[in-house]
Formats: sequence, structure tokens, C-alpha cells
Amino acid sequence: MSSGDDYFIGEYIMQEFYTEDLSKFGHRERVILEAILEAWNTHGLPSDFWDNEVRPAFNMNSGNVFLVNSEYQVCMLCDGTPDTLEVWHTLPYSGEEGFIFDLADLDRNSLHPDDVEYLEQYDAMEA
Repeated sequence: MSSGDDYFIGEYIMQEFYTEDLSKFGHRERVILEAILEAWNTHGLPSDFWDNEVRPAFNMNSGNVFLVNSEYQVCMLCDGTPDTLEVWHTLPYSGEEGFIFDLADLDRNSLHPDDVEYLEQYDAMEA
């Protein structure tokens, strides 16, 4: 398979499950986006989220609506802080995803050292 085919397959998959096209957001997603923008206006972006090429996105598989930036960082509203944005993290080795306070509850003895090191960065920030 040529690299062109790989790109096409990847593009097709991304178009199928992920979009930044607001015309593909339904009413529910636009309401969530409105709340995200209100949180951004009221409280700003999370301090560890880069303010560069920020744009709305929608994962049509999970139903999540979020902001993404040029570094592919993601932030969104969460139940624990419904009026502020939180960064959505992905652990570098296992790929486990979640808000940092959820990932911090993982048993670090069962995690790969790269994932533990990633989480320890945030422990140090909170100290």
C-alpha cells in the first residue's frame, strides 16, 4: 500500500469519527460548545493548555465536544468542574485517557515508568 493510500485511509477514518466542521455538530454539540466558549470567556483556558490555533472539535464516536490546539492538546468541560475547562490527558505509554485528577488515582505500581513520570510532572505542579 502506498503512503498516499495510508493517508487516504487515515483521512477517511478521521473524517468519519472526528470533525472540526461546525456544520456536522448537532444541536446538543452546539449547546456544549456554547458552554465551552462561555467557560473560556469566564475562566480562560487551563494554564497547561497552549493558546495556539485553538479550534472546536467533535468526536462523533464518544460524543465529546472539546477544544484542540496546534499541539493536539485537548481541553473540555468535565462533570467535576462544569464551568471551567480541564485538559484531557493521554498517558504516553499505555494511552490511558482522562482528566489528570482521574489519572492520578491509577495504581502507579501497575503503570509503565513513562506513564508514572508523566503523572509525576503534575504531582510537582500541584505541590
